[in-house]
Amino acid sequence: MLIDSHCHLDRLDLAARGGSLDEALAAARARGVGHFLCIGVSADNAATVRELAQRYADVDCSVGIHPLDLEPGSAPALDWLLTELDHPGVVAIGETGLDYHYEPEAAELQQEAFRLHLQAAQITGKPVIVHTREARADTLTLLREAALPQGGVLHCFTEDWEMARAALDIGFYISLSGIVTFRNADALREVARQVPADRLLVETDSPYLAPIPHRGKPNLPEYVRDVAEYLAVLRGVSYEELARQTGENFKRLFPLARVA
Repeated sequence: MLIDSHCHLDRLDLAARGGSLDEALAAARARGVGHFLCIGVSADNAATVRELAQRYADVDCSVGIHPLDLEPGSAPALDWLLTELDHPGVVAIGETGLDYHYEPEAAELQQEAFRLHLQAAQITGKPVIVHTREARADTLTLLREAALPQGGVLHCFTEDWEMARAALDIGFYISLSGIVTFRNADALREVARQVPADRLLVETDSPYLAPIPHRGKPNLPEYVRDVAEYLAVLRGVSYEELARQTGENFKRLFPLARVA
C-alpha cells in the first residue's frame, strides 16, 4: 500500500480538484494511495487536523508546533502537548525540530520547544516527526539526548548521507519528498539510493514541493505516486515493491495508525 506519510490536508490548494478535499483524496486513492498522515504545525490547527482524522477513516494525524510557528518568546506548554496527544487519531508528535535557515536568531527558543516535544514523546511513547534545516549538529544532539526507543522520522529529508546515517543509527527513519526529483538534487539522490529499504518513507509535504512533472503547481497527495515511482527507478526496484516496503515501514513506525 502506498502511503503519503506527511501532508498538510488543511492547507491544500483545492482549485484543481473542484474545491473539495473529498475529491482530492479520491484522486489520490484512484492512484493507489491508501492512507494519509495529516500533520499538525501549530496550536491553531491542532483541532483541524484532529477533525480530519475523525472524518476520514484513511487519515491519521499528528499534533505539534513547527519551529517556524512558535509564539515569539514562548515555547508550548508540556501539558498542552500531552492533552492534544491524548486524542484518538493522533498517532505522532510534530512536526517539531529546528530551522536555522529562516530564524537563526530563534535557535534557543526552538531548542526549548524541541526538547518539550521530545519529552512528550518520552512520556507517551509516540514517534516524533522532525523538521530540520541548517541545524544538523543541534538536531542530532537533542535526538541523542532524548534516546527515544520508538524513534521517529526526519521528514522531507534534504541533508547529506552523514546526517542520514547518524539518524539511522539512533533508530530514525528517512522520508523523501518531491525534492528528490528536482534537477539540482544529485546529492539527495545519492542519499536516496543508500537508505536501507526498511527505513524509508515517502511523502508529498503537500501543498509544498510538488515533484516533477508537477513542479511549479500546488502539490497534492496524489503526487506521492510520482515520488514513489521515481524512487523505485532510482533504487532499482519495482514500484509495487517500493510501495509495499514503505507502507510496511509506515505501519511499523506509526503502530497506532489505522492502516488496513
